[in-house]
Amino acid sequence: MSVRTGPLQADAGPAVRPAPAPPRRRRVDWSAWRAFALLTAPLLVGLLLFKYVAMGWGLLLSFSNARGTIALGDWAGLENYRTLFGDPRFRTSLSMIVVFTLVIVPLTFAIALGLAVLVNRLRRGRALFRTTFFLPAAVSYVVASLIWKMSLFSGVPSSAANSLAALFGQEPTAWIATVDPPLYWIVLITVRLWLQIGLYMILFLAGMQEIPGELYEAARVDGAAGEWRLFRHITFPLLRNTSVAVTLLLVIAAFQAFDEFYNLLSTGLAGAPGPDGRPPLVYLYDVSLVQQDYGLGSAGAFVVTLLIVLVTLVQGRLVGFGRGDGE
Repeated sequence: MSVRTGPLQADAGPAVRPAPAPPRRRRVDWSAWRAFALLTAPLLVGLLLFKYVAMGWGLLLSFSNARGTIALGDWAGLENYRTLFGDPRFRTSLSMIVVFTLVIVPLTFAIALGLAVLVNRLRRGRALFRTTFFLPAAVSYVVASLIWKMSLFSGVPSSAANSLAALFGQEPTAWIATVDPPLYWIVLITVRLWLQIGLYMILFLAGMQEIPGELYEAARVDGAAGEWRLFRHITFPLLRNTSVAVTLLLVIAAFQAFDEFYNLLSTGLAGAPGPDGRPPLVYLYDVSLVQQDYGLGSAGAFVVTLLIVLVTLVQGRLVGFGRGDGE
């Protein structure tokens, strides 16, 4: 009995592959969705009611004549904005906060980074110094401002600043009341530095501790000598994202300055004008809560918010906030 193999293989034709099975639809985990909705609903409702609805209502108020009430009054169009920019006190407050930002941001950045480098190099006692520098960040701005005003720079001969100046033969000085030269800037700058340096030092320190130690060892093997060269070519470039985030937070915090200006420069609890100008938030506090012109105050709030957003966008465009190291 002979067996035919060749013709049978030719008749069989090409092998037919089985059709792929249709993808199985993933079952919706409704229990996970219910848990997600239950946990996030309070936050979303709070954001909607107390932030976005309030923002929308404030925007409508900024186009209304709303005096003594937060109800929408007569439609005023852009009149509140024209009044705002026509007020020299508001323009002065904008100039003041820009100068304050230009001074406080680079100072805080440099000192916080320097302290982080020093603390990071310690072999012992790092936690002690880290906690010591961070503690002022937990102090209230109001409390710190009153300490600066009533004790350190009170103007009496026994104050800390005048006692130190007396060692160099200087007469007692009214630090806060002196506007020519504007010595009150020393009080404003020092209290803000004391309060916020520790927080940003912690951020820089966390960024430094993420840098692999092998990079420093490889650099030393390749001949990189000196701490400054290591900092310049390794530490600072790898802190790029941290530096950008710190700068962004510093700029926003500077534009939102209120407590130290109000408590240091005001002459009473009613928030009367200080020795030389006020930042925008103190100006808007007087307009909204003292004069109860909520329409004008809302317009000013949106101008300040728009200014912060513009500065943030420009900064993000220049330094590349959110980009990777290789971009």
